[in-house]
Amino acid sequence: MTDKQQSAAAAAFAERWRGRGYERGESQSFWIDLLSNVYGIDTPTNGFITFEDHQMVDSSNFIDGRIPSTKVLIEQKSLGKDLRKGIHQSDGSLLNPFQQARRYVVSLPVSEHPRWIVTCNFSEFLVYDMEQPNGEPEQILLENLGKEYYRLQFLVDAKNDHLRKEMEVSMQAGEIVGRIYEALLKQYDDNSTEALRWLNILCVRIVFCLYAEDAGIFSHDQFHDFLVTYEAKDLRRALRDLFEVLNTPKEQRSKYLQAELAAFPYTNGGLFAETIEIPQFTDELKQTLLQNASLDFDWSEISPTIFGAVFESTLNPETRRSGGMHYTSIENIHKVIDPLFLNDLRTELDEILDEKVEKQRVRKLDAYQDKLASLTFLDPACGSGNFLTETYLSLRRLENEAIRSKYHDQTMIGAFMNPIKVSIHQFYGIEINDFAVTVATTALWISEAQMMAETEKIVTFEDNFLPLKSYSNIQEGNALRTDWETVVPKSHLTYIIGNPPFVGYSLQSKEQKDDILSVFVDVNGKPFKTAGKIDYVAGWYYKAAQLMQHTNIRAALVSTNSITQGEQVAAIWKPLKEMFGVHIDFAHRTFRWDSEASLKAHVHCVIVGFSNVKVPKVIYDNDKQKKADNINAYLIDAPDVYIESRKLPLCNVPEMVTGNRPADGGHLIIEAEDYADFIKHEPSSQKYIKKLLGAAEFINNKERWCLWLVDASPSELRKMPLVLARIQACKEDRENAPDEGRRKLAMTPHLFREQLNPETSIVIPVVSSERRRYIPMAYIDKNVICTDRIKFLPNANYYHFGILNSNVHMAWMRAVCGRLKSDYNYSKDIVYNNFPWPTPTDDQKAKIEQTAQAILDARALYPDSSLADLYDELTMPVELRKAHQENDRAVMAAYGFPIKTTTESQCVAALFKLYQQLTK
Repeated sequence: MTDKQQSAAAAAFAERWRGRGYERGESQSFWIDLLSNVYGIDTPTNGFITFEDHQMVDSSNFIDGRIPSTKVLIEQKSLGKDLRKGIHQSDGSLLNPFQQARRYVVSLPVSEHPRWIVTCNFSEFLVYDMEQPNGEPEQILLENLGKEYYRLQFLVDAKNDHLRKEMEVSMQAGEIVGRIYEALLKQYDDNSTEALRWLNILCVRIVFCLYAEDAGIFSHDQFHDFLVTYEAKDLRRALRDLFEVLNTPKEQRSKYLQAELAAFPYTNGGLFAETIEIPQFTDELKQTLLQNASLDFDWSEISPTIFGAVFESTLNPETRRSGGMHYTSIENIHKVIDPLFLNDLRTELDEILDEKVEKQRVRKLDAYQDKLASLTFLDPACGSGNFLTETYLSLRRLENEAIRSKYHDQTMIGAFMNPIKVSIHQFYGIEINDFAVTVATTALWISEAQMMAETEKIVTFEDNFLPLKSYSNIQEGNALRTDWETVVPKSHLTYIIGNPPFVGYSLQSKEQKDDILSVFVDVNGKPFKTAGKIDYVAGWYYKAAQLMQHTNIRAALVSTNSITQGEQVAAIWKPLKEMFGVHIDFAHRTFRWDSEASLKAHVHCVIVGFSNVKVPKVIYDNDKQKKADNINAYLIDAPDVYIESRKLPLCNVPEMVTGNRPADGGHLIIEAEDYADFIKHEPSSQKYIKKLLGAAEFINNKERWCLWLVDASPSELRKMPLVLARIQACKEDRENAPDEGRRKLAMTPHLFREQLNPETSIVIPVVSSERRRYIPMAYIDKNVICTDRIKFLPNANYYHFGILNSNVHMAWMRAVCGRLKSDYNYSKDIVYNNFPWPTPTDDQKAKIEQTAQAILDARALYPDSSLADLYDELTMPVELRKAHQENDRAVMAAYGFPIKTTTESQCVAALFKLYQQLTK
């Protein structure tokens, strides 16, 4: 099959299966149809694919489908099933289809483990690459299969991985540029700032020429054929002459110019305007440039969105030194721009294309093109321009569809008529790095060239891409110190988009802290008290909210999830609401943001769309979308409530305490491997040794010990030389501490900073994995000492234990707590002290006490298992899960929540309302 035939076959398959699909009844037919009619497998059931594999993983489940030759495992669900949502299993566990498949894999021999896991619901494929088991899945929609058929080629060809072809081509381009960069760098006599700037400009120019000769901007291989005639020692002069020619209009060139140079078109745009120093070339460098970079690589296939960022990362000395190659994937860019404007534009175009009356359709298409051309975009942290380039490409693709419909029966239009209205001049940016500004501008020019070529496939018209139009919409500067209206007047601006830098307040430089303090100010121009404890990205929210006053500007920004969690919520969003009246239009709740680099940086992010414009509100959670009445700063459909730090509980319950800080340099702590030897040589110390419990020790059942010398008399201490040696070491550590508070502790070197040791306590780890449905909690007695990585509730009863272990409290915790990466960071001042407790009847309270005890009883059945074992969703015992479910029901009844119909978001919304009532 040719590509065109395969595309048509995939589109026909998608049409056949549109709106169909029952898991058991039609699954096999679906996959047989796909493999035979789209991917050319003759009789797939004849050994190529197996269904309902008899390798059973438990008493009732089968593997839905396996393709052994390409190492593919398939988990099929019915049409309409959410592939990211957990489904109750026969053992009571809650697993999504991917987790189900992972469970099946465990039962297979290692040699049969899949490379790919595909989950499917007849309308969507999620493809998981097990070479990157923690990566985000690739999403392929059935409706798009006609144009994206190549992304499933791995089903039939183990060597043909098209899933990330565009990205890989762009990454290869980045690697080629990296080799050229390194080789050229060696040729410069010094690594001064000026030399590095020349090198960066030289690389940008070389890349543009390589792209131009492959994409039809120059003649085919024109750049290569010109340079190949020169010896390596003469390439410096050849490039200098070429750059001068590219910057000179044809009518101003010397009439004696050699023919090979005269044949190059006038480029303009400022790309070749500056005279730069070019170093000498070596034979090896010439080979790399002309063979590896020119002849062996097709630059026309690069994605300017991806390559711009890879290019900047490759050449930017600062980025190279830090080892970073972190940028925004195309898929994640669309999480910003699709709900902000692209989905609506797509829907509008589809409605126009459905117009049956041609004159009406053409008139509407003209107006639609005018609308596209009227939109303006600002990325105030644009980096290499990936948001701007992808947005430009997306608008031009829509415009090309409109052009195709307008001129569907024409192959040529008037010689002086250009059907294109969307322009790169609609796109504006601010970027602090001068080199990134150059890369972003070049990426937009390449995008413009690619889309002009796509338009010319639809209709032939007379227009030349060259000379480049001067483009200065991307300005170099510090966005938080720049008046954005000097870049684009707000009366002329439609959307603000981007991925501003994430820098936690504890990691900010002095300059960055000053930036935030200069931006986050009240009506009197004074910095808010909390401005010193917010993420750097918050400055962009403030500037955007400030700019959109009295306009219809809408914004959507990528941010670290910390701005919607914990103490930062009130610090950031309360001023934005009260001063500027902005509201959240849509939000992607926390998801992991993977860079496309080979060394991936995992960042946990949110996307927040906001404005003063009244629009329908939508929350996205793991790509599942839900309409909302109101989206508050915690990204929940609930009232606008700001949970601020509180020193005492909101309700009449025991006060929570933070554990003890040793502040000892490790000298009062005895590790498990040292315990027996220490007791052997200092037996009299045993009565002063207690178990030490931090979050890791608590959850993983690890042993650690400490010297708890609160009741030890001076006489007893002097009889224990090993103990005294540790006390002396602790004293010296504290005396040499950098902070005064710790130095003062040298007066009592035998004691922890705090000495909290109640008779009994409920203990809660400060940090716990997000993969657990419940944060593990437990009772301890006075023989255990808690560190400051534990929160504890002294002398609490079973009722308190039951409430804190309930799904209601967990829902509240997930909504308002801070995070450490993606793990829960439990705070007494935010989570516990603000938690609205129920007012149960005596019977309800007694029931909760019973279900709390049942949780402890269920745990006791597995004395060899740690809390990590017991609360792993894949290994949680049935008895414990059922005990928790009974406890959940008892607590929900105490709140008056319907047990069968209350969702977590409804539960949190009700808790926010209860919080409002209690704080009036």
